[in-house]
Amino acid sequence: MSIRNLEFLFAPRRVAVFGASDRPHSVGGTVWRNLSRGFQGELFAVNPRQPDLGVPVARDLADLPVAPDLAVICTPPATVPGLIARLGERGTRAAVVVTAGLDAAHKQAMLDAARRHTLRILGSNCIGMLVPHLGLNASFAHADAQPGNIAFVSQSGALVTAVLDWANDRGIGFSHFVSLGEHADVDFGDMLDYLGSDARTRAILMYVESVTAPRKFMSAARAAARNKPVILVKAGRSAQGSRAAASHTGALAGSDDVFDAAISRAGMLRVNTLHQLFLAVELLARFRDNRSERLLVLTNGGGAGVMAADAAAHMGVELASLSPDTVARLDAVLPGNWSRANPVDIIGDAPAQRYVDALRILREDRDSAILFIQAPTAIVPSDTIAEALLPLATERPPRVLGCWLGHGAVAAARARFRAAGIPDYPTPEEAVRAFSFLRQYHRHQAELMETPPALPEGLAPDLDGIRQLVREALAAGSEWLTEPQAKELLRRAGVPVTPLRSVPADPQAAVAAADALGYPVVLKILSTDITHKSDVGGVRLNLHDAQEVLEAARAMLERVAQRRPDARIEGFTVQPMVRRRHAHELIIGASIDPLFGPVILFGQGGTAVEVLADRALALPPLNVALAESLIERTRVARLLRGYRDVPPAHRPSIHAALLAVSQLLADVPEIAEIDINPLVVDADGAVALDARVRISAERPAGAARFAIRPYPQELVETLDWHGQTLTVRPIRPEDEAQHLAFLERVDPEDIRLRIFYSRRSIEHSELARLTQIDYDREMAFIATRVGPDGTPETIGVVRGICDPDNDTAEYGILVRSDLKGMGLGRLLMERLIRYLRGHGTRRIVGTVLRENKGMLGLVERLGFAITPHPEDPDLRHVELPLQR
Repeated sequence: MSIRNLEFLFAPRRVAVFGASDRPHSVGGTVWRNLSRGFQGELFAVNPRQPDLGVPVARDLADLPVAPDLAVICTPPATVPGLIARLGERGTRAAVVVTAGLDAAHKQAMLDAARRHTLRILGSNCIGMLVPHLGLNASFAHADAQPGNIAFVSQSGALVTAVLDWANDRGIGFSHFVSLGEHADVDFGDMLDYLGSDARTRAILMYVESVTAPRKFMSAARAAARNKPVILVKAGRSAQGSRAAASHTGALAGSDDVFDAAISRAGMLRVNTLHQLFLAVELLARFRDNRSERLLVLTNGGGAGVMAADAAAHMGVELASLSPDTVARLDAVLPGNWSRANPVDIIGDAPAQRYVDALRILREDRDSAILFIQAPTAIVPSDTIAEALLPLATERPPRVLGCWLGHGAVAAARARFRAAGIPDYPTPEEAVRAFSFLRQYHRHQAELMETPPALPEGLAPDLDGIRQLVREALAAGSEWLTEPQAKELLRRAGVPVTPLRSVPADPQAAVAAADALGYPVVLKILSTDITHKSDVGGVRLNLHDAQEVLEAARAMLERVAQRRPDARIEGFTVQPMVRRRHAHELIIGASIDPLFGPVILFGQGGTAVEVLADRALALPPLNVALAESLIERTRVARLLRGYRDVPPAHRPSIHAALLAVSQLLADVPEIAEIDINPLVVDADGAVALDARVRISAERPAGAARFAIRPYPQELVETLDWHGQTLTVRPIRPEDEAQHLAFLERVDPEDIRLRIFYSRRSIEHSELARLTQIDYDREMAFIATRVGPDGTPETIGVVRGICDPDNDTAEYGILVRSDLKGMGLGRLLMERLIRYLRGHGTRRIVGTVLRENKGMLGLVERLGFAITPHPEDPDLRHVELPLQR
């Protein structure tokens, strides 16, 4: 379930409290008092004891005159399942189960009873929830929340009351304030779906301890984050995966890092503390449209400027350099002893006009945001400075952040800035941190817009060969592929590997292989029981002649026998020694997270990889943009750009290796772990020197386990249409320019008939929403053919947008105006109907203008029922059941 019946939870007209009490400090008594204090709808109390509450108290549900929309349950655990069943039968569709202590059997019985009636449950073991604009406080919190436009959702009941107290003291209001408790039914995914489309909610704040249903969570988060800022704190940041891992990837890919990768890909923002949560939401609410990557600091005190610069260096925020022209123009309006650099210190004796002149010049650098810092002086009141700056500081787009240092002397100035919508912070450090949140947020939003194909263009792995290799290894009872098998798998996947020869555990055989390959060579022990060969002395590098190989092989057999007497030795592997003057050692890996499924790791490699711990994680599927973003989140990325006499590394070869691993995870479900370490890369390309691959018959990977559904390549089909080759396929993010060209060739009247008003232009943001879709919840099929210039052109599109419960899909269809009447509309509609039926959607609906005879005729022929629209006589509602 998702948002079904949540309107009864968050906008009820009738509420009943079961266990309402007159005992002053009881849960039932507190909930009753909170509700009766402000709720304007009908309110009922139920308690067999019938305490004196000043209103009639029903002994039982059966005694209520009507079924409540919402039941708030404060009764003992054993009573909850039966009460939920009776409420569902009576017609109630939502309940807040405040009761704690339900065991697993009680909880399951409660859920079973609720599902028969699609009754939604918040809790159990929760504090409850507040909807301030309705006066609804269905909780045992100690205070009411002030009305506002921020939603706060917490898994911790204690934090609900703490944040409520903190926010009330600062005048922060809320649209919704929700304690999920044990989230037996309503979870974070449901809340994101509901609040993401709630008109009263401007931003969503969350405190998260755990997530269930990861694909639902990711789809809901991606949908909500497209509409408004979603910011969260997650507990357990320091809790790295403590399991003993057989590969570097397994050791490095801690669960908290995986969660960070999911947050990044979903377009959300993660902060560390509750204070930062509200720090970030103020900036995003007031400054969200600012896309600056750099910061200019304008201050009347050198010390404050240095504090801002130190904070910027610590948080990775770039301070913009002043151009010679800017310095010259500032020279003309500032005293001779100004700083002549960024931070721009205009000296403590600055009158108001000096601030105005400096800010006007700095605003001309349109690529930088401006942090304004002012410490009070006796020269001119801070409020006067604020008044003088407001016309410039409030110009759009937003460019200025405020920092008024002090308290009483700057209170009026701070109030002026905040009233004008300018973000304001008490210290330079907090202002810089907030700006760093903004940059991070925009980068996550960019990743949100990426929906890569399941099969990246240009990548053609030998899947039959790979699958055969894996099947043979599993049949032999192997969990880890041997090094020769692992390298062969990578080679077939498109990752360059070094030539390699496997020989028996005979030193003379190793010499013969080395002679054939040419010196120098690398000698390694070959054993499925030994994954970290270096740890047991099973690797020798840079062997220059036969004698060195012979001696190394003999010594290696003795050393391994002493250190791992239990290991089965299959032999040696011999490969050329790769020596590249300016090469970097990298690691690319993959593992399976218990919650989010397949995860890809990139970082600095080599034998000290776990000590360096320079890595970043990403959720597949990847494309080049996402691969580049993954690389840039590591420290080694700076080295890969080149330095001194070291040329830049060949990025496309790194991208190709990352995309190949992403594709392996999608196509080969048996893969449980991959470790390519090192992947050596220089200006000429990359090559894998060593690799480990773990496989499992339990098939832990595969596209079905991805937290984000990849591009459904299997839905692409080609057919003959009026003597032309027509391709019908799901839309892709890369189709944006092609889609714009299509829309420009549709007559305005046809657009009016479909969307009920004419469009003169279409913005990039809207085009992005049309082409960058979540395939788990929406489908858009486009019809393309080869145009006169030899490139593909879109000639029609049909779209079905499902509700989060996959109950109903609303369709939309558009065919190029010069191609109407040729059957393309019917072809596309039939393709969408077939897909939605297979997807399990229950019905498809649409709204059609009464005058659009062509569309009404098409849907009638397809079997749709056509009825007058209940709200507008000029519209028709059309509906087709999809499931029997």
